[in-house]
Amino acid sequence: MAIAVMVVAFAIMLILTTPVAFAIAGAATLGLMIGDTAPLLVVPQRIFAGADSFVLLAIPLFILAGALMETGGISARLVDLARALVGHIRGGLGMAVVVAEAFFSGISGSTVADVSAIGSLMIPSLKRMGFKPDRAVAIVSASSAMGILIPPCLVMVVIAQIAGLSVGALFLAGFVPAAVLALALMLLIYFQARRDGIGGDKRATWREKGRAFVAALVPLMMPIIVFGAILSGMADPTEAAVLAVAYAFVIGVFVYKEIRWSQLPKIFIDSAVTSGVVIFMVGAASSFSWILAFEQVPAQLAHLMLDISSSPMVFFILSIAILTVLAAVLEGLPAIIICLPIFLPIAAQFHIDPLHYSIVVVAATGLGLFLPPIGIGLYIASSFANLTAEQTFKAMMPYTIVLALGMVILMIFPWLTLVIPRLVFG
Repeated sequence: MAIAVMVVAFAIMLILTTPVAFAIAGAATLGLMIGDTAPLLVVPQRIFAGADSFVLLAIPLFILAGALMETGGISARLVDLARALVGHIRGGLGMAVVVAEAFFSGISGSTVADVSAIGSLMIPSLKRMGFKPDRAVAIVSASSAMGILIPPCLVMVVIAQIAGLSVGALFLAGFVPAAVLALALMLLIYFQARRDGIGGDKRATWREKGRAFVAALVPLMMPIIVFGAILSGMADPTEAAVLAVAYAFVIGVFVYKEIRWSQLPKIFIDSAVTSGVVIFMVGAASSFSWILAFEQVPAQLAHLMLDISSSPMVFFILSIAILTVLAAVLEGLPAIIICLPIFLPIAAQFHIDPLHYSIVVVAATGLGLFLPPIGIGLYIASSFANLTAEQTFKAMMPYTIVLALGMVILMIFPWLTLVIPRLVFG
């Protein structure tokens, strides 16, 4: 009864456009009031306990580092490098979006920052090159959905906290899956451009490529510094995030001089507000998942899934499909915090590696954020082309299918996610 009340209350509050974090906390409170199985004090206790983690301190730091890098003119330099590398191929400007997204994702740590920075720069250029506006939105959206696999990734930090995994191992596990999805997207862009008669830029000379690389070298050093600090043992993820903030600050203020001192208060305040929203959402979702566990929902769901099929692949596909849809409705983090504690024990029963499962969850979160027509990321990307998300639905579907097929490949071949962590950690 309590679980039914929670689900219905949560759905009603979402329909009434209540902020997701408040909808989750409110539904959890109503569930406890109806069930009368635990004191209401559990909700604030779990909100505090869910957010009270040293590892999660990396989230506001990476958000601040991403904001500093975005304001400091980093994205334009990375786009120039991507265009120099692949812009000459048929449909190369679309491919440059994928490559630029891969570069920028490793710096910003935030999917929303990715789609905002790359979308504002590339959608007008794609339209001038002959891409239809809805196709331009689809390319930027699909590239950002892929980019979530490239660390540093805020979602990975949260998953590491929930699943008890190494943040460094999760970061390393994302590279090969991201490359698989990026290659699939670039092939789709090429065949569509060939069908529609869209060409590429003039081939860049080696000197032009060298200049673009030198201009982008300073921002590209940031992920190297972050990974080097983590993998060498010199710093944990939170301390590495501090290094990222310091590096982004020096680049934006003193090297490129594109961040004025008068802009810093707004950057700090905006980053603090975003961080507060994310951390409160993590805590609220923790209270919701605690009640689900208290009511033994994971065990009941495990029995139900085992009754449906004893195949690990059937469970994998069902659970990832549920997470993808919930990530579109709730945004990524609440869906993960609610569902992952339920699905991970079931995955263990099927002998699915938790690192492998977690990376596919990250990919599902990225797809969900841009799932037409309800993904919040799709609305952000569409705004740069003055379109509604519904108007991009048809153009987005081939990219959605390609990303979904890519996730199936990741499910079938776990070594794609495990090969680099095993090489590094043994």
